[in-house]
Amino acid sequence: MSSNKKYKVLEMYGLFFIDLAMILLSYTIAYAIRYHQLIHYQQVSLHTIVCLMLMLVCVAYRLLINGDRNFVGRDWVVEFIAVFKYEVAILVVVIFALYFVQQAGEYSRLVFGYFAIINTLLTFVLHQCFKTIMKKYLKSEHAKIPVLLVAEVKNVEKILDNLKQKMPINYAVTAIVLLDGDGRATEVDGIEVIANRSNMLAKVKQIALDEVFISVENEDAASVRQMIRDFEMMGVICHYDLAIAEWSANAKQVGDFANYTVVTYSLNRHDDKRLIIKRMMDIAGGLVGLLVTAVLTPVVALAIKLESPGPVFFSQIRIGKNGRRFKIYKFRSMYQDAEARKKELEAQNEMSSGLMFKMENDPRITKVGAFIRKTSIDELPQFYNILVGDMSLVGTRPPTANEFEQYDPYFRRRLCMTPGLTGLWQVNGRGSVFDFEDVIKYDLEYIDNWSLGLDIKILLKTVLVVLTAKGAK
Repeated sequence: MSSNKKYKVLEMYGLFFIDLAMILLSYTIAYAIRYHQLIHYQQVSLHTIVCLMLMLVCVAYRLLINGDRNFVGRDWVVEFIAVFKYEVAILVVVIFALYFVQQAGEYSRLVFGYFAIINTLLTFVLHQCFKTIMKKYLKSEHAKIPVLLVAEVKNVEKILDNLKQKMPINYAVTAIVLLDGDGRATEVDGIEVIANRSNMLAKVKQIALDEVFISVENEDAASVRQMIRDFEMMGVICHYDLAIAEWSANAKQVGDFANYTVVTYSLNRHDDKRLIIKRMMDIAGGLVGLLVTAVLTPVVALAIKLESPGPVFFSQIRIGKNGRRFKIYKFRSMYQDAEARKKELEAQNEMSSGLMFKMENDPRITKVGAFIRKTSIDELPQFYNILVGDMSLVGTRPPTANEFEQYDPYFRRRLCMTPGLTGLWQVNGRGSVFDFEDVIKYDLEYIDNWSLGLDIKILLKTVLVVLTAKGAK
């Protein structure tokens, strides 16, 4: 499922809200202009009926007529024409319906005339304002969807030029793989060439990446299928140019990508509307969590400062969704030289691989640190990460940059969802899991079975785990 669809859902609901709100406002203003007063309470039900009819036709129009195609990209002239067509459609249908049921005489024609003018202008202005906000957001770094281009030397410039012109505004080709490259080309049109056929996987698994576009002519079907499987394993959405594609029974979706007809492959098929609700839950939870953090910070900060010198907050670069790097925040629970001493303690790592570090009675942890870790107070500053979108309330554990560098494609798939403050592993095996493969199993079980209900269940279990300090170290 394309990462861009969630922005389309936001756009759709935003336009729905604007159009419905403007109908109510415009009708109220039109009535006030005609009668020099607000709607009398004895006539509220009569005019409520016509407003509901207008809103119902508005909803039907939005659902049946794709009038908002390329909403963000179209200019003001095209936008005004689209709004005008919409306005004519809803008025014609509602007026015809009123005549059909012989109720048209109950309503002033002047009110409808004023409504048509006011609603057209207000809707157009609000659409333009909403478009400006959407454009600004989609051009921001936070909304950017990094795309890897896999191509061959002879066609790469042509394909890249077309992608730049036709891709949605928030898509950006950030890296290129030239399968038949000799390793000497370092960039194409300002975009870095990171690999060729021989070292593609080793390089690709280390970069921030949401989607891949493959357009190759001289690769055999078996090689392409293996390439697609490797990208799927990493949790990355893969688009394969159908102009040169061999039909595959494993294809998940046939569609369009920057004017190319493609077969899209993805192991993750989460509903975009539910993901938006998840994000709303994160924002609400982040705000509440930051209020709690603000209340506790003076006490925690004093305790940390009294025991050991150094900053109150600890920050570290972690790896987020699809390889994005972000700075995570915690209350400092270790001495200042903890990261330097970690190398000395690697031999005592209780995890069976070097992909995660866990140690009983870690000497780097202060006494205050042991308490705030046991009670999970050290994690409270991460509500800021949740609010800004680097993390979610529920997800997978974000690895350090050093851990991420050791991942193979299978391990990388655990990053195809936004990392979380808590997760399935934390509530089921945080203190008893000593094999990184088991951590991966919990994470992939969460990803493959994700639902809002599962998130709520994990949040409730997290409260119980925190209150009982189960598995805390």
